[in-house]
Amino acid sequence: MRTLFLGLMALLAAAVPAQAQQARRLVVIDDEGFGLSHAMLLDAPDVEVLGITTVTGNVWANRATAMALKGVERMGRTVPVVQGATYPLVNSEALTERWEALYGKLIWKGAFMRQWVEPTQQSTPDYHRPDDPVDLPDGNPTTRPSPEIAANFLLRMVHEHPGQVTIIAMGPLTNLALAQRLDPAFAGLAKELVYMGGSLNPRQVLGSVSATQFAREFIHSPRREFNARFDPEAASIVSRSPWRHITVIPTDPSTATELTPALIARLRAVAPPALAAWIGALEPGFPMWDEIAVGVWLDPSIVTARDTAFVDYDTQFGPNYGDMLSWPAGYQPGIGEQRAELIRTIDPARLEALMRRLLARPAGRQASGGL
Repeated sequence: MRTLFLGLMALLAAAVPAQAQQARRLVVIDDEGFGLSHAMLLDAPDVEVLGITTVTGNVWANRATAMALKGVERMGRTVPVVQGATYPLVNSEALTERWEALYGKLIWKGAFMRQWVEPTQQSTPDYHRPDDPVDLPDGNPTTRPSPEIAANFLLRMVHEHPGQVTIIAMGPLTNLALAQRLDPAFAGLAKELVYMGGSLNPRQVLGSVSATQFAREFIHSPRREFNARFDPEAASIVSRSPWRHITVIPTDPSTATELTPALIARLRAVAPPALAAWIGALEPGFPMWDEIAVGVWLDPSIVTARDTAFVDYDTQFGPNYGDMLSWPAGYQPGIGEQRAELIRTIDPARLEALMRRLLARPAGRQASGGL
């Protein structure tokens, strides 16, 4: 009897870690670099980051991969970093220049960017070719990316963990579109998709020079947003894929946020030494696009207004190329558009509080318990 009892106790003890592991939220981050949003997810106590897939957007994919590897190293983590698509499905630098000649200048062009159209507080980004050697200002990573292709990694993760993987995409959706075209079961095997992209009707909320600059572009082009505009065809494919649930964080809530010098100082003050210097070197003046997306997923209570609609993106090469399209139920064209939850506004104070709690956690450690 005693032997049976001890055997049962051993089985129960072995089952506890398995249950705890099963309770963790599995996520793949798809993005074009490394930022505060990545640090939030890597330090969230109930989240297991299965990997980071990179894509060309703000920078070329090879540079984004180096940035992600460096960020993971800085946090003392061992998370696979998998390089993804170098080019959009159809769009290109030459096509973007032709579009601007016909329809007007874009404010931000990411990897295609050579200079700002008008003077700004933000620094002019360095221009690179897609195959230029990468030399990061804060030092190059010592680790190497996974030899896998991002689309294949995404497929492998959802097949290994069916119905459990959240994909949080904060750059152009090229990798996800490729995965869906390779395997039509891809979207349906994921638990959900959360992505930062698209635009409905953003309005200026803050009064700083930087906030005014980033809100002004929506006065004449309320439906245009960089991630979708960089690869409209991918955005459309992903929007019409059979996800179980889609949460869209458009630019609308971002106009109420800004990474100010004061906020950087507050975040740096609570961060461990491994992150504090990096946070202190972040360039201020930008809205907190990606941090909102991660914050909404980690703590839905930061959302103050949401809506639902059927969503797609304009893929016609005209003045509205890449613009978000949306319809209430019953008015959609019916060619595959999926119902999505749209985040309209958030509470910036609650977002900051969440960021401070997460960044205050020792880097590289994910303890159990709540946020």
